[in-house]
Amino acid sequence: MAKEKLPLRKQFAYAAGMMGWSIMTNTIIVMLPYVYLPPSNAGLTPLVPQLLVLGVLNILSVILASGRLLDAVYDPFIASLSDKSKNSKGRRIPFMKIAVLPAVLFCCLTFHPLVKAESIRNAYWLSFTLVGFFVSATTYIIPYNALLPEMTHSAAEKVRLSSFQQVGFVLGIILSALTNNFADALQSAFHISDRDTALQITIAALSCLAGVVMLIPVFTINEKKYSDSKPSHLALLPALRKTFGNTNFKYYLVSDFSYYMALSIISSGLLYFVTVLLRLPESKGGALMGVMVLTSLLFYPLINLLAARWGKKPIVLFSFALLSGIFVAIYFLGRLPASPNTQIYTLVICAAFPLASLGILPNAILAEIAQKDAAETGENREGMFFAVKYLFVKLGQTLGIALFAFLTIYGKDPGNDHGLRLNGLCGCALCVLAFLVFSRFKEERR
Repeated sequence: MAKEKLPLRKQFAYAAGMMGWSIMTNTIIVMLPYVYLPPSNAGLTPLVPQLLVLGVLNILSVILASGRLLDAVYDPFIASLSDKSKNSKGRRIPFMKIAVLPAVLFCCLTFHPLVKAESIRNAYWLSFTLVGFFVSATTYIIPYNALLPEMTHSAAEKVRLSSFQQVGFVLGIILSALTNNFADALQSAFHISDRDTALQITIAALSCLAGVVMLIPVFTINEKKYSDSKPSHLALLPALRKTFGNTNFKYYLVSDFSYYMALSIISSGLLYFVTVLLRLPESKGGALMGVMVLTSLLFYPLINLLAARWGKKPIVLFSFALLSGIFVAIYFLGRLPASPNTQIYTLVICAAFPLASLGILPNAILAEIAQKDAAETGENREGMFFAVKYLFVKLGQTLGIALFAFLTIYGKDPGNDHGLRLNGLCGCALCVLAFLVFSRFKEERR
């Protein structure tokens, strides 16, 4: 028996879950390097030493990579549990429900170091809190994304729901990027002199807001009413082998990994690019991110139209090519013959289109891959497909942050900024790789 079509208000409720997850994840991506290894002009106390591991990697890079690698092992495990679940409330939402509170708790704790000074104890604490956060967030996001192909029944519905989902994601980016602005307002309103304390209160408030909106789809969507999926009977390892055996999926994975690694470089470096390369105030970072994501929203109807007319692949390839040029421009920030404001606003407006298209289309593409695989094999492994995707997303994000943190060794302060500029060249190389790999993707159009 065919399930009911997901009504518009439920689609908005579904997108709210993405907004909450995005707030916390992007707060960690944007603020963690800046708080623990701040530039000299930030007015913050460094919290971890710039120790080198094996003479190459700084300690923050190792912590970030280790936490995400452990989380990456957990991804397919939670996907397998979700795919095989026979819970009377559904395969996905019960997992999402139990994940919210620990995710909020560990996100807050991540920005409450044991020592308000540069200390190796903070490094150990950060390792613990990041693992707790990543595992909790995974328990929510893998089942959450697996709902997308299960609650949509056509390519157009998938793109539409993915668009609403991406709106939630970019709203989360805006709020996380405004962390310093909120902290400024908090210090002014309540006469808080300590910048670290203001940031901690702000991040705790944002985390609680994120938890509330993550609960919206949990309590408003009846999974059994709108999803017609059946539990998978494959064990974890056979399910993984079958998922990786999809050739088209492999091209998708590598390009997605490269994109998210490049995106993490921008997110982690934005405050540094603004304050060090352009010598603008840190509060400008929130405004810039807001302009970029709000401008990207204007492209959503156009992207939906172009995808229906020309297919998704050409738009994705164009976006990778445009992003590669944007990364080259980052290398020259502060050296171009224009004012600092002109340079950075031009850059973020140009980034709006690829941010929109690469936010909407990949999830819709993956939903089609998973649905086609289910039709051919008779096994509903949507959770596993999204688990593998987010395994690579997390690896990309982690290695992007780790690469950024590593390159700060070569300069992250005014007058000594070579490490920040090298991030632009690395981002360009990653976008070119994503373009070349995704050009081999075979899109089936109806």
